[in-house]
Amino acid sequence: MRARDVMTQAVITVHPFTPAKEAAEVLVTNGFTALPVVNVDGLLVGVVTEADLLSGRIGVDPRSLVHAEWPVPPAGTPAATVGAVMTKDVISRGPNADAAELAQIMLQRHLRAIPIVVDGRLVGIVTRRDLLRTIARSDEEIAKDVRHHLEHCFDRGDWHATVHGGVVTLVDEFGDQSEQHIATVVASAVPGVVDVRVTAGSR
Repeated sequence: MRARDVMTQAVITVHPFTPAKEAAEVLVTNGFTALPVVNVDGLLVGVVTEADLLSGRIGVDPRSLVHAEWPVPPAGTPAATVGAVMTKDVISRGPNADAAELAQIMLQRHLRAIPIVVDGRLVGIVTRRDLLRTIARSDEEIAKDVRHHLEHCFDRGDWHATVHGGVVTLVDEFGDQSEQHIATVVASAVPGVVDVRVTAGSR
């Protein structure tokens, strides 16, 4: 499964000159945790996250300032634009990136989204929710998808495929190892598939 199979293509973005408050409103309204930042040419130049926008923007209750040892000092004037708070060192990948790699990066780097780019231009985004959506697919839906792809790949339309817990079992009645290998690769690329097993049938 590749990034292009799960990514969201209609990406909501902001610009470096977008007001930070406006970016916060976009996050809240859409339930996002991060927004890609692009320049006027559509090139990815950064990412702005909830944490970036929260920094220095929650004012200290003035009633607390009467305590000399209050642990939260008054914040200075927060940055006004996305460009002043965004993360510029962005981890991105191309449309052909393996979804497994994206999941690994998200977990290791504590990221919630990875922009997908082609020649620096934003073409999509993969979020944790996008990846979870593939896990949540029903076995029936996965099986139907697997059969559909196998029918288009092979002249024969007699592959028997069942799915349980995301694990695909293919029954091959011909015992052709090369076809078994191809079928395994095809089935493995279907979103929601976690493993593929091939068993021999009887003609």
